[in-house]
Amino acid sequence: MRQTVIKNVSQAMHMVKEMNIGCQGEWSDECRQIGRNAIAEFLRDRMKDSIADYLGRLPEGALDRRNGSYQRHLLTEIGDLMLSVPRTGTYNPISILEAYARRKKEVDRLILACFVLGLSTRKVGEALMTILGEKVSPTTVSRVAKTLDAAVAAFHRRKLSNVYRALIFDGVVLSRKTGMGSLKRPVLVVLGIRKDGKKEVIDFRLAASESAAEWDTFLADLWKRGLTGKGVEVISVDGGKGLLSVLPDHYPFIPVQRCWAHKIRNITDKARVRDRASLKRGLREIYTAAHILEAMQRAGQWKKEWEQKYPGAVKSLFTDIEDLLTCFQFKDLAFRKSIRTTNLIERRFKEVRRRTRPMGVFSDRTSMDRILYAVFMYENKAEEAYPLFLLTQKS
Repeated sequence: MRQTVIKNVSQAMHMVKEMNIGCQGEWSDECRQIGRNAIAEFLRDRMKDSIADYLGRLPEGALDRRNGSYQRHLLTEIGDLMLSVPRTGTYNPISILEAYARRKKEVDRLILACFVLGLSTRKVGEALMTILGEKVSPTTVSRVAKTLDAAVAAFHRRKLSNVYRALIFDGVVLSRKTGMGSLKRPVLVVLGIRKDGKKEVIDFRLAASESAAEWDTFLADLWKRGLTGKGVEVISVDGGKGLLSVLPDHYPFIPVQRCWAHKIRNITDKARVRDRASLKRGLREIYTAAHILEAMQRAGQWKKEWEQKYPGAVKSLFTDIEDLLTCFQFKDLAFRKSIRTTNLIERRFKEVRRRTRPMGVFSDRTSMDRILYAVFMYENKAEEAYPLFLLTQKS
């Protein structure tokens, strides 16, 4: 009888597939268990050898030594393994697991995606069953959930830098499910335009309202973490009274640009439906003017045209006309366009709503935080402004 020496997992998997012992092209429960045991034993031996080799190569007098182990899941083609990873004070052989974790990263990210869509731990396991051929254990799902929640918490706590040419603040309302039905929940957001032109969602806060107190708490936290406004040339705002009342307390010497999109909605709400398109055309001629003198001239013409018919609409525009024309201080047309509205934030919330539409509403505050973080970080990554998910060896 000829014996074959199996030197690695790849050979073992290939041999089992060729033998096809009762599996009929698939992994039966018995085959899976045998395979898992073999893989686990092989990997444990490799990690022990790696530690021994590392310690054997240390120079004489080195202080490093064995330092226990930690538990790590490894999701393989034939199931989830729980392995104890040995380590020293400065070294651990995690690279050995990573070499065999062909699907680990993809599955972890898939679990994260399920969570940011608001699925429960049980539903995540069910969702993955058809993909992996078996349910992922609640322990594995919970572990990855903690990874995501830890990433969200770290995002909200991280130190901030003054690398922005402009800051944009806006409050956007989302729905959240409660025992008493759907609850509207404001989200306070700050987005920065860097000096290199990249746009970054700096932070967000789930708030009870858009009151001055809620905005004050948010701004104070941003300032404390380092966003002092140094180097910022302009701040764009949605026009809410709560934000406007506390903004000078935190950023008193930075010019303010009021959002044209919000202002246009406020103005057209005061007019008959049949006149709204004409009103908008006139307002657009103001904010797209080549320079501030032309903008002021067009504003005067618009006032003459509508003052008698809609005095409330005209008053609404001219009460804030100086802050609406702040953007004309800047010759860079692309920058001027970016700051004259808070649409950079609004567009990101369209993506939030698109991804959550199948859910109806968020199930709880945690699921809101997760999906907002995931979407905003995806957008930031697209701008090369911030990494998406950082899954470490301890995740």
